[in-house]
Amino acid sequence: MNNAKKPAGTALATDTTSEGFTDEERAAMKERAKELKASARRGSRADKAAQDEAAVLAKIAEMQEPDRIMAERLHAVVRASAPELAPKLWYGMPAYARNGKVVCFFQSAQKFSSRYATFGFSDQANLDEGTMWPASYALKELTAADEARIGALVERAARPRG
Repeated sequence: MNNAKKPAGTALATDTTSEGFTDEERAAMKERAKELKASARRGSRADKAAQDEAAVLAKIAEMQEPDRIMAERLHAVVRASAPELAPKLWYGMPAYARNGKVVCFFQSAQKFSSRYATFGFSDQANLDEGTMWPASYALKELTAADEARIGALVERAARPRG
């Protein structure tokens, strides 16, 4: 019988107590790899834009309520507020990009088994305000006032920095 201790960091891949990535995080990374492969295979810019928007709409259609309804409304808000942002999938989430770089995104509550959905902004968003500003908003539902506020934020975020 060998009572020797295992060296640190030798936990088996099936060890669920490890502090590594969750199943949801690994799934998101796999989705991102698929997105990158699909993007590399596409043809013209117009074809790519149409395929990207179709992929976003398909991903939204897969969502459960109430996230699906919020995602549909947010898609419309983003497209109306910043038509220059291109819809695309980003880690399996609907996102909107300027020059290929994600500016904002929607994450359903089911994505990482969270108690609320989020609408977030990347570092590409032109939202800098002093030394601290919000970069993500929790959403339990979406009111008309919320849509107006998000629309204004997206419009501002989409402006090129300079």
